Amino acid sequence: MKNRVVITGLGVVAPNGVGLSAFTNAIKSGTSGITFHQELKDKGFSCCIGGIPEISEEKKLAYLTPLQLRGFNSTSILYGCMAGIDAWKDAGFSVDDNSNLDYDSGLIFGTGTSGIEKFREAIYLIDEQKVRRLGSTSVVQTMASGISAYLGGILGFGNQVTTNSSACTTGTEALLLGFERIKNGKAKRMLVGSSSDSSLYTWGGFDAMRVMSYKHNETPAKGSRPMSETASGFVPGSGAGALVLESLESALERKATIYAEVLGGNINSGGQRNGGSLTAPNAEAVQKCITDAILDSEISATEIDAINGHLTATSKDSLEIENWTKALQRNGDNFPYINSLKSMIGHCLAASGAIESVASVLQIKEQFIFPNINCEDVHPEISALISSDKIPTTMIAKNINIVAKASFGFGDVNACVIFKKYIK
Repeated sequence: MKNRVVITGLGVVAPNGVGLSAFTNAIKSGTSGITFHQELKDKGFSCCIGGIPEISEEKKLAYLTPLQLRGFNSTSILYGCMAGIDAWKDAGFSVDDNSNLDYDSGLIFGTGTSGIEKFREAIYLIDEQKVRRLGSTSVVQTMASGISAYLGGILGFGNQVTTNSSACTTGTEALLLGFERIKNGKAKRMLVGSSSDSSLYTWGGFDAMRVMSYKHNETPAKGSRPMSETASGFVPGSGAGALVLESLESALERKATIYAEVLGGNINSGGQRNGGSLTAPNAEAVQKCITDAILDSEISATEIDAINGHLTATSKDSLEIENWTKALQRNGDNFPYINSLKSMIGHCLAASGAIESVASVLQIKEQFIFPNINCEDVHPEISALISSDKIPTTMIAKNINIVAKASFGFGDVNACVIFKKYIK
């Protein structure tokens, strides 16, 4: 017998809301977190807007000690620590600095790049022959697993503590890796999630590729337009999302709040074949990822009430919708509701899957569908496939039982997870 896996804690640091309450209110009301950033304009970016969480110095001290913050320069690790600690507390656990070691709990927390600003700082010091001024935390702030190293120590986890990295699929992949570990009895609890920094050094390459929107520098909140005919590229975002996964037995034993159940999912790759490339998806593999996730979850495609898509506001949005229609064998009015959180927060890259999973779970727990803002003009290629009524532009209250969440990343990698309302 495999363990059933449920979600007992959530944490989020997003451009439109830091903390679960603020984020929930923001996604219900369709509040955008996209703003203009003068620094991007000063550095010659075409896209001068983006989503950056607002965090005060006082707020940082609620999560990291003055010693930890000395010489600290990694927004990815900061966001991840905040979201992870919040999720752990939300699950009903305390955070202390005693010597207790929890062998039943672990974490898989992903990221794309870690401490790129710290890297820049280190490069200049080394070039100036000031190696000794790098500081004792330079390594841990810049290594890929810096986020899991910080969180693992703060929370005292003794099970697997690691970092994954699979471009925009990272967060959804981390969730599924943690899910498998609990399902197979190798852990009782896994803190899973992902984070992405708010550095122009991360965003610059995308600007150079001309895949980011440059048409809305004067109207930032209108810039991110998934599924819209007037979409002109994605808007960069940053932040972190975290979820506490737990065996149902453990959750019931301690009478924990259960947000939803993870039924199953799938991770695969298109191998950069049959139309897939480093930057484009292999449509056949995307469809297989979805259908295999449904099989793993032991449900039928007709049971899916809503989809939280990847949907980045690029030319690939129409292809993604086509892939969903083929995988589910559902179209027109028979298609599930679908939304993209990126309309409000932009594309948070490695953090996107985790933040969007938090939003997906909130929809199940509170029984609503959050709106697709900036999608009053559905792309005609999309409206030819599914009813525009399935792309709500205002929040709707709805009985939600099953939500499918998918992420598709550079390198032609895919992940899809199926969430379900927990029923005793």
